[in-house]
Amino acid sequence: MGKYLLKRFLSLIPVAFIISIILFIIVTNVPGDPVDLAYSHLYGDPMFRGAEGAIRLEEFKAQKREELGLNDGDIVRYVRWIGRSIQGDFGYSPNHDKPVSEVIKEPLKISIIVNVISLILSFTIAIIVGIKSALKRFSFYDSFWQVTSLVFMSMPTFFIGLSLIFLFPITLGWLEFGGLPPVQSGLNIFEEIWRWVRHLTLPIITLTIGSLAGTIRYVRNAMIEVLKKDYIRTARAKGLREKVVIYSHAFRNALIPVVTIVAGSLVGIFGGSAITESVFAINGIGSILIKALNDRDYNIVLTMNLFYALLALLANIIMDISYAFVDPRVKLD
Repeated sequence: MGKYLLKRFLSLIPVAFIISIILFIIVTNVPGDPVDLAYSHLYGDPMFRGAEGAIRLEEFKAQKREELGLNDGDIVRYVRWIGRSIQGDFGYSPNHDKPVSEVIKEPLKISIIVNVISLILSFTIAIIVGIKSALKRFSFYDSFWQVTSLVFMSMPTFFIGLSLIFLFPITLGWLEFGGLPPVQSGLNIFEEIWRWVRHLTLPIITLTIGSLAGTIRYVRNAMIEVLKKDYIRTARAKGLREKVVIYSHAFRNALIPVVTIVAGSLVGIFGGSAITESVFAINGIGSILIKALNDRDYNIVLTMNLFYALLALLANIIMDISYAFVDPRVKLD
């Protein structure tokens, strides 16, 4: 497996290189002057008024463009950007007046926590519900989850989030919404965790519901198809217990199409979390990216899009490794 992983990672290098070039060309050629968007709040200063002020304003803009490296050619800017990124330096954000790494550090950590927990919950619940729905096909249990999954799939993420806010914090007085808890001194670790749980529970539930419905249907349909196979009838004819037939023979084969969906949803979940973060006023990476797009903050946009691209490439490797675990016919040579 070690040789296989090494080959896969090496094969991703030219792919990542091509993606970075395409991203750079698209992002840096979006209409809009990043200097105007970043420093327009200073243009009303008295020093920039009148004829002399206009000259100082143009000199100020030229100075900022030089500091940000916007006067250099595309090739020079790309080489400088990719060289810094490889070394872990993602540039400077004029809108936040700090390095990009400092801007995205905390929001990225929050988004990873929320999205990873929601992905684990949705995958676990979908497996349990999907298997039971397949075994009790056309029963009330199956019909209930089929209807529920259709309802969840048709509901926009922001509507799910707003409904949960109305139900729990506003109506019942449970949990919290509207940003993350401020830092307080004098609290022990359990009190601090509980404060974060009260604020992050609803966003996690929202993302879980958004990705749960489709996964349930995939697990159910995959299990139904596997249960029709000849080797399942043979296993039952041999007198094996039903649990052995289901979980040792049917379950692993039913996971093969599900692994594709779950691995492919890694990027989709991070991208879709921007709406949820906006609804719950969480300073996650989604809200940071949307603001950066509006402000033409190139370095943040490039960094986050490259992160999503690399995450998609990594998801393909995770998918291949998962195939080897759930399907004994697949060998990682």
